[in-house]
Amino acid sequence: MGDKASTHPGAAGRAAAADHPSKLRNVVLVGHSGSGKTTLVEALALASGAVTRAGRVEDGGSLSDYDEIEHRQHRSVQLSLVPVEWEGIRINVLDTPGYADFVGELRAGLRAADAALFVVSAADGVDGATRLVWDECAAVGMPRAIVVTHLDAARADFEEMVSVCQRVFGGDDPDAVIPLYLPLRGEQGADGHAPVEGLIGLLSQRVYDYSSGTRAERDPDPGALPQIEESRNRLIEGIISESEDETLMERYLGGEECEIPTLIQDLEKAVARGVFHPVLAAAPAAEGAQHGLGTLELLELITGGFPSPLEHEIPEVTTPEGKPRPALTCDPDGPLVAEVVKTSSDPYVGRISLVRVFSGTLRPDETVHVSGHGLEDRGHEDHDVDERIGALSAPFGKQQRPLSKAVAGDLACVAKLSRAETGDTLSAKDDPLLMQPWVMPDPLLPVAIEAHTKADEDKLSHGLSRLVAEDPTMRLEQNPDTHQLVLWCLGEAHMGVALERLRSRYGVNVDSVPHKVSLRETFAEEAAGRGRHVKQSGGHGQFAICEITVEPLPGGSGIEFVDKVVGGAVPRQFIPSVEKGVRAQAAKGVAAGYPLVDFRVTLHDGKAHSVDSSDAAFQTAGALALRECASKARIHLLEPVAELQVDVEDEYVGSVMSDLSGRRGKVSGTEQGADGHTLVRAQIPEIEISRYTVELRSLSHGTGRFARSYACHEPMPQQLAGKILEAAQNGG
Repeated sequence: MGDKASTHPGAAGRAAAADHPSKLRNVVLVGHSGSGKTTLVEALALASGAVTRAGRVEDGGSLSDYDEIEHRQHRSVQLSLVPVEWEGIRINVLDTPGYADFVGELRAGLRAADAALFVVSAADGVDGATRLVWDECAAVGMPRAIVVTHLDAARADFEEMVSVCQRVFGGDDPDAVIPLYLPLRGEQGADGHAPVEGLIGLLSQRVYDYSSGTRAERDPDPGALPQIEESRNRLIEGIISESEDETLMERYLGGEECEIPTLIQDLEKAVARGVFHPVLAAAPAAEGAQHGLGTLELLELITGGFPSPLEHEIPEVTTPEGKPRPALTCDPDGPLVAEVVKTSSDPYVGRISLVRVFSGTLRPDETVHVSGHGLEDRGHEDHDVDERIGALSAPFGKQQRPLSKAVAGDLACVAKLSRAETGDTLSAKDDPLLMQPWVMPDPLLPVAIEAHTKADEDKLSHGLSRLVAEDPTMRLEQNPDTHQLVLWCLGEAHMGVALERLRSRYGVNVDSVPHKVSLRETFAEEAAGRGRHVKQSGGHGQFAICEITVEPLPGGSGIEFVDKVVGGAVPRQFIPSVEKGVRAQAAKGVAAGYPLVDFRVTLHDGKAHSVDSSDAAFQTAGALALRECASKARIHLLEPVAELQVDVEDEYVGSVMSDLSGRRGKVSGTEQGADGHTLVRAQIPEIEISRYTVELRSLSHGTGRFARSYACHEPMPQQLAGKILEAAQNGG
């Protein structure tokens, strides 16, 4: 790491294909929007020699040129990969969006990585969403480190930020979150601000000075030694407490001096095991500088302290039929198992799949088997096909640099996989396998869309299918009750990006319209009706008369039909026709156009004609009879009610419960969860929670999550129902 006092000048710009998993490191950057992740990626690329000046690649384009939407919105909206090299190690740096709406891209990055680098701003602190991701990583034992950015901001305080990280990330063991370096500030300017010009290595007790644009080493000033000593002792004690050598603590407490190489070795092992989380500081390089502050130390931590793919446990693998297979290892010569972690489209190349190879070796132009779990509820079909892949490449800005192969542990872009979607497994065609999927967040924000023009309508289906194939966090629904086309998203920003991609990438313009919930109608009281359908217009006429009564039934009973005709007033062959007409009219509704449910129809009497009666005539008479009953009785509108489970931090429970009550929700109970969280259960009308994913995020400062499921239909309050019925009668 930095205390190894490496003076490596940087590596060549082009990242060649790795030949063994031990030469790979896969690191995902996590942090809130604006914390400086993308800037840090560019600084690492510059320090490693992958680019010649900050953020610029050889063709003059930007290293972060991935998506035109990102440029317009000035924020990352998708997962991106930047491969760099350092001391013979290929580092696949995965940059993730920091905005909560794109958590699907973040989950994909976590799946593809072997370690996580949490980027926190010294000016802004740690947000709730970042804390949740830290907990996810902790649950699976993923190695983590923390890098503090924006040290030169007006409110920046490195020591305070370390304290915050220890409190938020340390949990029961805050000593597991300790800085490896202290920032070294220069002379105070006229504005009272002292810029950070270097770092003090606590183990080596050396200063790494970046003020000249490159890293230079020197001894610290004598006046700084007491502060260094205090922080250094705390670091050494933290390392020793996590050491696998149980005698090391005894020797240290006995006054024995610990050798620096031993401490570094124990530190690297503790970081790789996910039990020790070093804190570093970093800043982008100044104009014309070769090294940004802390970038070399970060590269040394990644290559020396983060694990290689050999140490990453591979997710469970089965056959496509679900038969278990022995656990795989990260072996380039093993069975081929790779997973599509991201799907995107290029206007010239077509579909491009970012793939993590877990076992075996992937080569260009070979035929692979594509297996997919299928997410039918989100518009994704199940896959079980063979496909010939195209070229392999490593992305670098908008460039795609060819690769000769991708060994186990590596990431690569694969062209021409026309059927594979995000989450699908690639394996040998003669040995098809299926990898256990990662958890996809559930899209809970609905947006109803319509084609803007007839030309857009012709292209809409194809555009939506391509859009959903790229993003499994979206769900496409053709609602059979409201007849609306609904795109379910993770939030408003996610929705905006989806609609913009439809327009810019697939040439489809759509309009968003108010989302409708699936209401129902039901009888509030008994009523009788007569259906008379008699027409004569030359030739055979139409003759059918039926008399019915209706009565309401308990919720969930459906429609019952009772035949009480005596004396053959309605011939036996036409009684099913009456029922068919009643049910057809019920499906259309009788008051506001919503399905009529939960009632009993009793057929009492009627009349028929020996020549002019027919199946169609009695169907029409049955429908007319039901409509007459509806004109005489009160009709209730039923609204869908959702079973809601809200997971929220304890400090927001009161606000959440109050908010639910204000939405006509009925809280049924609470359940104490882990780590200061509470699960709130409630039943609430679905019409009240169409935007709840946005509103809960605001209410809980990004820490709240919820799940919903259909519970039942219940009568809508008369005041609300009256407005809907009035609008329906007026043609609204």
